[in-house]
This record gives sequence, structure tokens and C-alpha cells, in this order.
Amino acid sequence: MAPTAAEHTRKAVGLAALDASGHLSPLAITRRCTGDDDVVIKILYCGICHSDLHSIKNDWKNARYPMIPGHEIAGEVTEVGKNVTKYKAGYRVGVGCMVNSCQSCESCNKGFENHCPGIIFTYNSVDVDGTVTYGGYSSMVVVHERFVVRFPDTMPLDKGAPLLCAGITVYSPMKYHGLNVPGLHLGVLGLGGLGHVAVKFGKAFGMKVTVISSSPGKKEEALERLGADAFVVSKDADEMKAAMSTMDGIINTVSANIPVAPLFGLLKPNGKMVMVGLPEKPIEIPPFPLVATNKTLAGSFIGGTSDTQEMLDLAAKHGVTADIEVIGADYVNTAMERLAKADVRYRFVIDIGNTLDKAAATTE
Repeated sequence: MAPTAAEHTRKAVGLAALDASGHLSPLAITRRCTGDDDVVIKILYCGICHSDLHSIKNDWKNARYPMIPGHEIAGEVTEVGKNVTKYKAGYRVGVGCMVNSCQSCESCNKGFENHCPGIIFTYNSVDVDGTVTYGGYSSMVVVHERFVVRFPDTMPLDKGAPLLCAGITVYSPMKYHGLNVPGLHLGVLGLGGLGHVAVKFGKAFGMKVTVISSSPGKKEEALERLGADAFVVSKDADEMKAAMSTMDGIINTVSANIPVAPLFGLLKPNGKMVMVGLPEKPIEIPPFPLVATNKTLAGSFIGGTSDTQEMLDLAAKHGVTADIEVIGADYVNTAMERLAKADVRYRFVIDIGNTLDKAAATTE
């Protein structure tokens, strides 16, 4: 039985935006009591996703304040409901972009809760009891066990946390669009929070990986630090020409409004471009490049919980983690300013367990 709104009596603290300024400050909150199917998690780390920045600034015009963002949650189980069998106190677990769904529609039954019409997001969403969900920039969270995943023992929680959004966002389209086959040539457009993880998964799958970027300065990092096989500067006509018709697929992680049509020329016939970034303006696609060589433009949105667990297990097997900068809770507003300038390699992760209570205490 799910707790009612009146049963939100468990005290916690979070970093909340109170308005569209996006400024985050400590806020005392309550979480629901433990339901029969719930897992209670002490949050130790939470990654900062670019969508957190969009959300607290109300860029998508759907903000509910106060808002506590964060959907790359890593922590430790402290309590479970009586029906929970998969998790026990002490388990190292995570929560990604969603905390509930209808659990009965066709998508849910097939393991694609991310496509459920009744999906409930980890923050800024209305839960089944009518309360607004609060995310992982907080001391603890209570989540239905279906939406909890377990971190493999070999994976550090801080470096693993961003995989719960960035990781599954690139893993899922690679899996379902056949871009996980050894020997195929994968293009990764954009080298940021999503792109750097896509490169690592591509190499884990045994693919040839080429990074496509407008920033020549990222070449050395792409090739030497991340292990990409090649680098193409998208603004360099000669480099683009040399790469024409060489790629089996492209994972497009870019959220900026850039011309997409020229990039289709990089694909072989029957090639696929899968978009996981969200540009603000509609994209323009001339039909001829698609039709003449049977190319595909697709989109992909995170992934289901079973795929997320599969992704974590494969990542641990191949040593795939995010490149991170760990910060204290008192640095979060500065981190947001830097994120807006793309001044991070490649994911900020908040050390919630060691710094949140201290940050909250200094503001009391």
C-alpha cells in the first residue's frame, strides 16, 4: 500500500531552487514513510545533469517551486518495505530519472517504463499521492523498489552516479538501434557529459569510434584520454569530406541548434542518426539525403530500469565510468554557473553524504 500525502513525515534536507533565478539553498523537507514496496536510501552522491540547470531556471516552462533537482542518485539502503526482496540495508544502489510509473501499461510490461504515459520523474513531477517529487540534491529518498538499481561492487559510487542518466541515455539507443556491434563505425557528435560516455561504451562494444566536434581543442582529449579512434572537426570542410559515407551510425548528443543535414553525409547507406540531445528549435532535415540512401533519423529517451541495470553491469565489466569533478554542497551554485559555460570535464557530482548537512547547518 502506498503512503498518502499525510504520511510524509520523514525529515530530510535538500538544496532547493525557490524561483526561476535557479539559486539553490538548503531547505527542510519531508519524505514519505516507508511503504510495503519502498526502498529508503541515504544519498551519498548525486550527479549534476544539464537538465537540472534547465529545470531550475524554468527554461522548459514547467517548473514547480520549490524544486530540488537531481536524478543521478547513488547511495546506500537503510530500510526496506515488507514486500521488498531485491534489496537489503547496506546495499549500494542508485535511482535515475524516474521513481514511478503506472506499472501496468504495455510499455511498463515490456520493461520500458520510460515510455509510460504515467511516468513520474525523480523531481518536479506529481507523485501518485499528489505530492511533488524532490530529487537527489537531498539527504535521503524513498523509492518504489522497481525503480532502484544496484551498483556493482567494483563501481565507485561517485563515478557511477552519472551513468544513471548520461549512461543509460547513450546505452539505450546503441542497444536498440544496433550500434553495439564489434567492428561497426560509430560517430559521437558532441563531447560533453553524454558524448564522453558514448565514446567509452562504443569502445566497450568493440566499435571504431569517431568523435565529431566543432571544438578542435578537444581532439587530444578524445583520442588520448577517452580512447576514440578518430576525430573530425565539423567546421573543417576537408575533414568532413574525408569522413563522408564512413559511419554506420551517429549518436547525436548536441543540444545546440546546429545544421544537421551535413552530418547525414557522414553516414553509410542505411546508416542511422539517433538524437539524444534536445535543441530548443525545430531541426530542418532535407528529405533527399534520407530517402536517397535509406538513412534513418531517430530519437531516444533514457531507458527502462532493466536496461539501466544491464548498462551498469556492462559498464562495471568494462571499466566504464563517468569523468567527474566532485564538489561540496556549498559549491553547487558556482557549479551551475560553470555548467552553463560548459566548464566541466565532464560531470559535476555533489558529495552529498559528507557536505550537505554541513552546508545546511551554516545557513541556519
